[in-house]
Amino acid sequence: MPSTSDRRVGSAVTMTGAVPATASDPVAAGRAWTAAWTTSPQRPGTGFAPNWSEQGFADQTVRQVVRLSIGGDTIRVRLSNAYGTEPLVIAGATVALSAGGAAVHADTLRHLTANGSKTFTIAAGAEQATDAVPFEAAGLDSVAVTLYLAAPTGPATHHEQALATSYRSARDHRADTGGAAFTETSQSWYYLSGIDVTGGPALPPGIVVFGDSLTDGTGSSPDGNNRFSDALAERLAAAGRPRAVLNQGIGGNRVTVDSAWFGDRATARFARDVLGQPAVGTVIILLGINDIGMSEVAEASPFPTFAPYTDVSAEEVIAGYRDMIRQAHAAGLRAVGATVMPAKPSAFSTLRSESKRTAINTWIRTSGAYDAVVDLDRALRSPSAPDTLDPAFDSGDHLHLNDAGYRAMADAIDLADLA
Repeated sequence: MPSTSDRRVGSAVTMTGAVPATASDPVAAGRAWTAAWTTSPQRPGTGFAPNWSEQGFADQTVRQVVRLSIGGDTIRVRLSNAYGTEPLVIAGATVALSAGGAAVHADTLRHLTANGSKTFTIAAGAEQATDAVPFEAAGLDSVAVTLYLAAPTGPATHHEQALATSYRSARDHRADTGGAAFTETSQSWYYLSGIDVTGGPALPPGIVVFGDSLTDGTGSSPDGNNRFSDALAERLAAAGRPRAVLNQGIGGNRVTVDSAWFGDRATARFARDVLGQPAVGTVIILLGINDIGMSEVAEASPFPTFAPYTDVSAEEVIAGYRDMIRQAHAAGLRAVGATVMPAKPSAFSTLRSESKRTAINTWIRTSGAYDAVVDLDRALRSPSAPDTLDPAFDSGDHLHLNDAGYRAMADAIDLADLA
């Protein structure tokens, strides 16, 4: 495992490491990068809704809007070709403050380079950070990253469930300030894996929220920035204690099972998606419902998305928690465990899965393995039916939350536990 200082520098990183800072990198001048926004890369695939990942791009421009959790005066963008089978050529890229939709503020538009070049190549299986560029942004500002992909890319590394609109145009429109050319839309992110800042106020180390669809934000309003991580970042800012809050959720993700649809198992991706983020100090782990629920759904209705149909025990989930806690502690991170919320009467809830959930939550509450516990089960369950979600927080599928539910998740955290 790289040391903390190793993980916080580098102009180009692979899935597991980093290279020394270049002369243009602020780190070389003693200014450390801090991740301000992240998402977890996934394999190309159909996903929950149609997306552009399987066909990839050719002579097209993609503009993607994300919201930073903290600000600074210098920025870099991290792009991932983690699941590409060929080198990815970025013919050009820009960053700007969003003006809503696909439009950007003209006076903020900056061209991005890597190793001084506007055109650069990312090897298959690798991640590339752009060079530093002066860019004034405040916490909770939305920024647009625009990529021009001239040559055919092949299938694209993406994040399936963005809950944010991405925009596509034919040909090169990376420097457009208006949105007229961007006539196609998607609800996924492509190649974009992180945005780092420096030059802002001194803040405590960042927080990674690591999980599945309940972290990803399923059920929240698209383009509303109402995920658990968004609500937590807003709560910290309102309390005068701003910190980076980084969302590393993947819908359908499991602690113990690799899935072509729902990402590498959490224990395997932990090193990349948590420990690989610059300047983080705490991880909140919210996982387990898919391990115990998907085998129930597979038996009742064998959708191909749930393959492999693996029956996972409570003990196997707990062993996965122990592994992630060990990884976090070895890297100097604080590990906060979240209890698994109820799912009745969804297909994920059976007598067998409820027995597993009870055993898992008992362990989280009583084992002492985590540095702190946030009891989301008790905070969000119905007062009259504790094996169901509170109806005020239920998105309608009895498994995922609405906007109020994600805010209640953030409100359930004792901010002192994130120290």
